[in-house]
Amino acid sequence: MTDHRRVFATYDVSKRFGTLTAVDGISLSIGVGEIYGLVGPSGAGKTTLIRMLSGLATPTSGRAELLGAPMPDARRTIEHRFGYMPQERAVYRDLTIRENLLFFGQIYGMRRPRIAERTRELLDLMKLEGHLHQRADRLSGGEKQRLSLACALLHEPEALLLDEPTIGLDPALRREFWDHFHLLNSVGRTILLSTHYLNEAAWCDRVGLIQRGHLIADGTPDALRVMASRISGRDESEMEDVFLVLTKAQPVGGRR
Repeated sequence: MTDHRRVFATYDVSKRFGTLTAVDGISLSIGVGEIYGLVGPSGAGKTTLIRMLSGLATPTSGRAELLGAPMPDARRTIEHRFGYMPQERAVYRDLTIRENLLFFGQIYGMRRPRIAERTRELLDLMKLEGHLHQRADRLSGGEKQRLSLACALLHEPEALLLDEPTIGLDPALRREFWDHFHLLNSVGRTILLSTHYLNEAAWCDRVGLIQRGHLIADGTPDALRVMASRISGRDESEMEDVFLVLTKAQPVGGRR
């Protein structure tokens, strides 16, 4: 269950690239045991925010913390405690599934017997049995996505940052991935993920709606539906409609 310890936190964090403001003054706090979804269209700032939390990008202003540690300064000290799945599949195309998992396990300082044990567990979880010696470039798109998630889970991290983990997947496989996320959450993993599939917001414990670098709303799916219904005067049950109502009610200016 969620407690009051923060796993992910940002404090008025912003990131600018020249004249482009990708993230503009976002503050959020995600506690232990939550599945938190950053939901918004492509280009909204979701990836930039996740990269700052994972220590791969430095904020222009404000600060980001992961597991109580300032990022990116403390990334090396806690990298064994979190897993990161980038939007671009983080696998080596010319390596087999086994070789990819061995490589990532060695990066995390795992011993070979433990890597082999986790490989067996993850092949079963990700339904990749029988593909152990298959090169990554010969896998289907969905299989590559499964392998990328397996690499992020290999070292049994307590916190997960997943950037668009279901992008490009068909509806059945997206649902299957969410079954994985809820299973991981049920055994104590805290998950921060991004998606532009607005219906996936309903599968999160809490949601941050992002547009043009701004956090326009934050709350449980039910709370956001109530908020949108009060504004529109209608029963807003679909998250696509909720997003549209809240976006119009809270304009964020002309930034991209």
